[in-house]
Amino acid sequence: MNINEIKKRAIKEIKEAESLDDLENLRIKILGRKGELTQVLRSLKDLSLEKRKKLGSEANKAKKEISSILNEQKTRIESKEMGSGERIDVTAPGKKKLRGNLHPISHILKKTEDFFTSMSFEIVRGPDVETDYYNFDALNIPKDHPARDMWDTFWLKGFANKLLRTHTSPMQVRYMERKTPPFKIIVPGRTFRYEATDASHSHTFYQVEGLVVDRSINIANFKAVIKDFLKSIFGENVEMRIRPGYFPFTEPSFEIDMRQEGGDWLEILGAGMVHPNVFKAAGYIPREWQGFAFGVGIDRIVKLKYKIDDIRLLYSGDLRFLNQF
Repeated sequence: MNINEIKKRAIKEIKEAESLDDLENLRIKILGRKGELTQVLRSLKDLSLEKRKKLGSEANKAKKEISSILNEQKTRIESKEMGSGERIDVTAPGKKKLRGNLHPISHILKKTEDFFTSMSFEIVRGPDVETDYYNFDALNIPKDHPARDMWDTFWLKGFANKLLRTHTSPMQVRYMERKTPPFKIIVPGRTFRYEATDASHSHTFYQVEGLVVDRSINIANFKAVIKDFLKSIFGENVEMRIRPGYFPFTEPSFEIDMRQEGGDWLEILGAGMVHPNVFKAAGYIPREWQGFAFGVGIDRIVKLKYKIDDIRLLYSGDLRFLNQF
Protein backbone atom coordinates (compact mmCIF):
# COMPACT_ATOMS: atom_id res chain seq x y z
CA MET A 1 0.00 0.00 0.00
CA ASN A 2 2.07 2.97 -1.25
CA ILE A 3 -0.01 6.12 -0.91
CA ASN A 4 2.61 8.31 -2.60
CA GLU A 5 2.63 6.08 -5.68
CA ILE A 6 -1.18 6.22 -5.88
CA LYS A 7 -1.10 10.02 -5.54
CA LYS A 8 1.69 10.46 -8.08
CA ARG A 9 -0.03 8.26 -10.68
CA ALA A 10 -3.41 9.89 -10.02
CA ILE A 11 -2.09 13.43 -10.48
CA LYS A 12 -0.38 12.46 -13.74
CA GLU A 13 -3.57 10.85 -15.16
CA ILE A 14 -5.75 13.76 -14.04
CA LYS A 15 -3.50 16.34 -15.76
CA GLU A 16 -3.59 14.27 -18.95
CA ALA A 17 -7.41 14.04 -18.98
CA GLU A 18 -8.96 15.78 -22.00
CA SER A 19 -12.67 15.64 -21.25
CA LEU A 20 -15.06 15.92 -18.31
CA ASP A 21 -16.08 12.28 -18.83
CA ASP A 22 -12.45 11.16 -18.54
CA LEU A 23 -12.10 13.26 -15.41
CA GLU A 24 -15.20 11.76 -13.81
CA ASN A 25 -14.00 8.23 -14.57
CA LEU A 26 -10.70 9.04 -12.88
CA ARG A 27 -12.49 10.48 -9.85
CA ILE A 28 -14.45 7.25 -9.46
CA LYS A 29 -11.35 5.13 -10.01
CA ILE A 30 -9.36 6.96 -7.34
CA LEU A 31 -11.84 8.48 -4.87
CA GLY A 32 -15.06 6.56 -5.53
CA ARG A 33 -16.61 4.04 -3.12
CA LYS A 34 -14.39 1.31 -4.55
CA GLY A 35 -11.56 3.65 -5.55
CA GLU A 36 -7.88 3.00 -4.90
CA LEU A 37 -7.51 5.59 -2.14
CA THR A 38 -10.85 4.67 -0.57
CA GLN A 39 -9.73 1.04 -0.31
CA VAL A 40 -6.57 2.20 1.46
CA LEU A 41 -8.64 4.13 4.01
CA ARG A 42 -10.95 1.16 4.59
CA SER A 43 -8.02 -1.18 5.16
CA LEU A 44 -6.65 0.93 8.02
CA LYS A 45 -8.89 -0.83 10.55
CA ASP A 46 -6.73 -3.94 10.21
CA LEU A 47 -3.51 -2.13 11.18
CA SER A 48 -2.00 -1.25 14.53
CA LEU A 49 -2.93 2.09 16.08
CA GLU A 50 0.46 3.62 15.30
CA LYS A 51 0.40 2.61 11.61
CA ARG A 52 -3.27 3.60 11.37
CA LYS A 53 -2.49 7.16 12.51
CA LYS A 54 0.48 7.52 10.18
CA LEU A 55 -1.14 6.07 7.04
CA GLY A 56 -4.48 7.69 7.80
CA SER A 57 -2.91 11.13 7.90
CA GLU A 58 -1.01 10.49 4.64
CA ALA A 59 -4.10 9.13 2.89
CA ASN A 60 -6.26 12.11 3.92
CA LYS A 61 -3.62 14.59 2.75
CA ALA A 62 -3.36 12.74 -0.57
CA LYS A 63 -7.15 12.78 -0.91
CA LYS A 64 -7.30 16.55 -0.41
CA GLU A 65 -4.48 17.16 -2.89
CA ILE A 66 -6.04 14.90 -5.53
CA SER A 67 -9.47 16.53 -5.05
CA SER A 68 -7.93 19.98 -5.47
CA ILE A 69 -6.16 19.01 -8.71
CA LEU A 70 -9.36 17.37 -9.98
CA ASN A 71 -11.24 20.65 -9.48
CA GLU A 72 -8.48 22.66 -11.15
CA GLN A 73 -8.44 20.34 -14.16
CA LYS A 74 -12.23 20.44 -14.36
CA THR A 75 -12.13 24.24 -14.50
CA ARG A 76 -9.50 24.16 -17.26
CA ILE A 77 -11.49 21.69 -19.38
CA GLU A 78 -14.73 23.66 -18.93
CA SER A 79 -12.98 26.90 -19.91
CA LYS A 80 -11.50 25.21 -22.95
CA GLU A 81 -14.89 23.89 -24.04
CA MET A 82 -16.49 27.31 -23.53
CA GLY A 83 -13.86 28.90 -25.75
CA SER A 84 -14.25 26.38 -28.55
CA GLY A 85 -16.93 28.38 -30.32
CA GLU A 86 -19.95 27.25 -28.31
CA ARG A 87 -21.82 30.10 -26.63
CA ILE A 88 -24.38 29.89 -23.86
CA ASP A 89 -27.26 32.34 -23.69
CA VAL A 90 -27.46 32.95 -19.96
CA THR A 91 -30.79 34.75 -20.41
CA ALA A 92 -32.50 31.69 -21.91
CA PRO A 93 -34.95 29.85 -19.61
CA GLY A 94 -33.62 26.61 -18.13
CA LYS A 95 -34.90 23.18 -18.98
CA LYS A 96 -36.87 21.60 -16.17
CA LYS A 97 -35.40 18.28 -15.14
CA LEU A 98 -37.85 15.45 -14.59
CA ARG A 99 -37.79 14.02 -11.09
CA GLY A 100 -38.80 10.51 -10.21
CA ASN A 101 -41.47 9.65 -7.67
CA LEU A 102 -41.79 6.83 -5.20
CA HIS A 103 -44.06 4.07 -6.44
CA PRO A 104 -47.26 4.12 -4.36
CA ILE A 105 -46.45 0.64 -2.98
CA SER A 106 -42.97 1.83 -1.97
CA HIS A 107 -44.50 4.93 -0.38
CA ILE A 108 -46.97 2.96 1.77
CA LEU A 109 -44.33 0.37 2.66
CA LYS A 110 -42.08 3.17 3.88
CA LYS A 111 -44.88 4.76 5.93
CA THR A 112 -45.70 1.35 7.39
CA GLU A 113 -42.10 0.63 8.34
CA ASP A 114 -41.68 4.15 9.78
CA PHE A 115 -44.78 3.72 11.95
CA PHE A 116 -43.79 0.37 13.41
CA THR A 117 -40.14 1.28 13.98
CA SER A 118 -41.39 4.34 15.89
CA MET A 119 -43.09 1.82 18.20
CA SER A 120 -39.82 -0.14 18.63
CA PHE A 121 -40.68 -2.95 16.22
CA GLU A 122 -37.73 -4.62 14.49
CA ILE A 123 -37.89 -5.00 10.70
CA VAL A 124 -37.08 -8.57 9.62
CA ARG A 125 -36.66 -9.81 6.04
CA GLY A 126 -37.35 -13.34 4.84
CA PRO A 127 -36.71 -15.40 1.69
CA ASP A 128 -39.14 -15.35 -1.26
CA VAL A 129 -38.48 -19.07 -1.78
CA GLU A 130 -39.67 -21.03 1.24
CA THR A 131 -39.83 -24.61 2.41
CA ASP A 132 -43.04 -26.52 2.85
CA TYR A 133 -42.24 -26.78 6.56
CA TYR A 134 -41.98 -23.06 7.36
CA ASN A 135 -44.75 -21.96 5.00
CA PHE A 136 -47.28 -24.54 6.24
CA ASP A 137 -46.29 -27.25 8.75
CA ALA A 138 -44.70 -24.98 11.36
CA LEU A 139 -47.77 -22.74 11.17
CA ASN A 140 -50.13 -25.52 12.20
CA ILE A 141 -51.09 -26.39 8.59
CA PRO A 142 -50.03 -30.02 8.05
CA LYS A 143 -50.15 -31.65 4.63
CA ASP A 144 -53.63 -33.13 5.07
CA HIS A 145 -55.14 -29.93 6.53
CA PRO A 146 -58.02 -28.46 4.45
CA ALA A 147 -56.76 -24.94 5.23
CA ARG A 148 -54.02 -25.44 2.65
CA ASP A 149 -56.67 -24.79 0.03
CA MET A 150 -56.77 -21.17 1.30
CA TRP A 151 -53.29 -20.60 -0.13
CA ASP A 152 -53.04 -21.43 -3.84
CA THR A 153 -49.38 -22.21 -4.15
CA PHE A 154 -46.58 -21.90 -6.73
CA TRP A 155 -44.52 -25.07 -6.19
CA LEU A 156 -41.01 -25.07 -7.69
CA LYS A 157 -40.55 -27.82 -10.22
CA GLY A 158 -37.50 -29.97 -9.55
CA PHE A 159 -37.10 -28.79 -5.94
CA ALA A 160 -38.66 -31.03 -3.32
CA ASN A 161 -40.91 -29.17 -0.90
CA LYS A 162 -39.86 -25.72 -2.16
CA LEU A 163 -42.37 -23.00 -3.07
CA LEU A 164 -42.81 -19.27 -3.51
CA ARG A 165 -44.03 -18.13 -0.12
CA THR A 166 -47.78 -17.57 0.02
CA HIS A 167 -47.51 -15.17 2.98
CA THR A 168 -44.79 -13.56 5.10
CA SER A 169 -45.90 -15.62 8.14
CA PRO A 170 -43.08 -18.23 7.74
CA MET A 171 -40.77 -15.73 9.44
CA GLN A 172 -42.74 -16.18 12.67
CA VAL A 173 -41.17 -19.56 13.42
CA ARG A 174 -37.88 -18.75 11.69
CA TYR A 175 -37.44 -15.74 13.98
CA MET A 176 -38.67 -17.45 17.15
CA GLU A 177 -36.22 -20.32 16.61
CA ARG A 178 -33.38 -17.79 16.95
CA LYS A 179 -34.74 -15.35 19.53
CA THR A 180 -36.06 -15.40 23.07
CA PRO A 181 -39.06 -13.16 23.88
CA PRO A 182 -40.05 -10.48 24.50
CA PHE A 183 -39.89 -8.99 21.00
CA LYS A 184 -41.88 -7.05 18.40
CA ILE A 185 -41.23 -7.54 14.69
CA ILE A 186 -42.71 -6.80 11.29
CA VAL A 187 -41.86 -8.73 8.13
CA PRO A 188 -42.47 -6.78 4.90
CA GLY A 189 -42.06 -8.48 1.53
CA ARG A 190 -43.47 -9.97 -1.63
CA THR A 191 -45.82 -12.93 -1.54
CA PHE A 192 -47.16 -15.16 -4.31
CA ARG A 193 -50.47 -16.93 -4.95
CA TYR A 194 -51.43 -19.12 -7.88
CA GLU A 195 -54.59 -17.31 -8.84
CA ALA A 196 -56.08 -15.33 -11.72
CA THR A 197 -55.32 -11.64 -12.01
CA ASP A 198 -58.24 -9.22 -12.01
CA ALA A 199 -59.09 -5.74 -10.70
CA SER A 200 -58.84 -6.91 -7.08
CA HIS A 201 -56.33 -9.80 -7.19
CA SER A 202 -52.78 -10.41 -8.35
CA HIS A 203 -50.49 -13.43 -8.33
CA THR A 204 -47.76 -11.26 -6.75
CA PHE A 205 -48.43 -8.75 -4.00
CA TYR A 206 -46.85 -7.16 -0.95
CA GLN A 207 -47.66 -8.06 2.63
CA VAL A 208 -46.50 -7.01 6.08
CA GLU A 209 -46.57 -9.60 8.83
CA GLY A 210 -46.51 -8.49 12.47
CA LEU A 211 -45.62 -10.55 15.52
CA VAL A 212 -45.49 -9.53 19.18
CA VAL A 213 -44.61 -12.02 21.93
CA ASP A 214 -44.37 -11.42 25.67
CA ARG A 215 -45.71 -12.96 28.89
CA SER A 216 -48.95 -10.98 29.08
CA ILE A 217 -49.83 -9.79 25.55
CA ASN A 218 -53.56 -9.59 24.85
CA ILE A 219 -56.10 -8.51 22.24
CA ALA A 220 -56.36 -5.03 23.77
CA ASN A 221 -52.67 -4.50 22.97
CA PHE A 222 -53.30 -5.58 19.39
CA LYS A 223 -56.29 -3.23 18.99
CA ALA A 224 -54.29 -0.25 20.24
CA VAL A 225 -51.40 -0.90 17.83
CA ILE A 226 -53.56 -1.51 14.75
CA LYS A 227 -55.87 1.44 15.42
CA ASP A 228 -52.87 3.80 15.58
CA PHE A 229 -51.41 2.20 12.47
CA LEU A 230 -54.60 2.75 10.44
CA LYS A 231 -54.76 6.36 11.65
CA SER A 232 -51.19 6.91 10.48
CA ILE A 233 -52.21 5.87 6.97
CA PHE A 234 -55.82 7.03 6.61
CA GLY A 235 -56.13 9.85 9.12
CA GLU A 236 -57.80 10.40 12.48
CA ASN A 237 -61.35 9.75 11.25
CA VAL A 238 -60.79 6.11 10.34
CA GLU A 239 -62.92 3.56 12.21
CA MET A 240 -62.13 -0.11 12.81
CA ARG A 241 -64.00 -3.17 14.04
CA ILE A 242 -63.05 -6.76 14.86
CA ARG A 243 -64.96 -9.79 13.58
CA PRO A 244 -64.35 -13.49 14.35
CA GLY A 245 -62.25 -15.21 11.69
CA TYR A 246 -60.20 -18.34 11.09
CA PHE A 247 -56.48 -18.84 10.53
CA PRO A 248 -54.75 -22.12 11.46
CA PHE A 249 -51.83 -20.36 13.14
CA THR A 250 -53.87 -18.15 15.50
CA GLU A 251 -56.49 -18.90 18.15
CA PRO A 252 -58.69 -16.97 18.54
CA SER A 253 -58.55 -15.48 15.05
CA PHE A 254 -60.24 -12.34 13.80
CA GLU A 255 -60.70 -10.10 10.77
CA ILE A 256 -60.26 -6.34 10.95
CA ASP A 257 -62.58 -4.05 8.99
CA MET A 258 -62.20 -0.30 8.55
CA ARG A 259 -64.19 2.55 7.10
CA GLN A 260 -63.50 6.18 6.38
CA GLU A 261 -65.85 9.04 7.23
CA GLY A 262 -69.04 7.00 7.25
CA GLY A 263 -68.22 4.94 4.17
CA ASP A 264 -68.65 1.20 3.77
CA TRP A 265 -66.87 -1.30 6.00
CA LEU A 266 -63.97 -2.99 4.17
CA GLU A 267 -61.84 -5.92 5.30
CA ILE A 268 -58.28 -4.72 5.74
CA LEU A 269 -56.28 -7.42 7.56
CA GLY A 270 -56.35 -10.76 9.37
CA ALA A 271 -54.96 -11.39 12.83
CA GLY A 272 -55.19 -13.40 16.03
CA MET A 273 -53.44 -14.66 19.13
CA VAL A 274 -50.54 -16.96 18.28
CA HIS A 275 -51.61 -20.62 18.32
CA PRO A 276 -49.88 -22.81 20.95
CA ASN A 277 -48.79 -25.23 18.20
CA VAL A 278 -46.82 -22.43 16.53
CA PHE A 279 -45.02 -21.75 19.81
CA LYS A 280 -44.27 -25.48 20.10
CA ALA A 281 -42.83 -25.55 16.56
CA ALA A 282 -40.49 -22.73 17.55
CA GLY A 283 -39.38 -24.53 20.71
CA TYR A 284 -41.30 -22.32 23.17
CA ILE A 285 -43.40 -23.55 26.10
CA PRO A 286 -46.89 -22.24 25.18
CA ARG A 287 -48.09 -21.65 28.75
CA GLU A 288 -45.17 -19.27 29.34
CA TRP A 289 -45.76 -16.94 26.38
CA GLN A 290 -48.57 -15.09 24.66
CA GLY A 291 -48.54 -13.08 21.49
CA PHE A 292 -50.51 -11.70 18.59
CA ALA A 293 -49.81 -11.87 14.87
CA PHE A 294 -51.33 -10.01 11.95
CA GLY A 295 -50.95 -9.83 8.19
CA VAL A 296 -51.88 -6.81 6.12
CA GLY A 297 -51.86 -6.56 2.31
CA ILE A 298 -49.98 -3.43 1.28
CA ASP A 299 -51.56 -3.48 -2.19
CA ARG A 300 -55.01 -3.34 -0.59
CA ILE A 301 -54.01 -0.39 1.57
CA VAL A 302 -52.64 1.42 -1.50
CA LYS A 303 -55.87 0.69 -3.37
CA LEU A 304 -57.98 2.16 -0.56
CA LYS A 305 -55.66 5.07 0.26
CA TYR A 306 -55.47 6.36 -3.31
CA LYS A 307 -58.92 5.16 -4.44
CA ILE A 308 -57.51 2.98 -7.24
CA ASP A 309 -60.18 0.92 -9.01
CA ASP A 310 -57.90 -1.65 -10.64
CA ILE A 311 -54.99 -3.14 -8.72
CA ARG A 312 -53.31 -4.14 -11.99
CA LEU A 313 -52.40 -0.47 -12.54
CA LEU A 314 -49.84 -0.81 -9.74
CA TYR A 315 -47.83 -3.27 -11.82
CA SER A 316 -48.45 -1.83 -15.28
CA GLY A 317 -45.35 0.38 -15.43
CA ASP A 318 -47.53 3.06 -17.06
CA LEU A 319 -45.87 6.41 -16.31
CA ARG A 320 -49.13 8.26 -16.91
CA PHE A 321 -50.46 6.46 -13.85
CA LEU A 322 -47.31 6.50 -11.72
CA ASN A 323 -46.60 10.21 -12.28
CA GLN A 324 -49.73 11.05 -10.30
CA PHE A 325 -48.03 10.03 -7.06
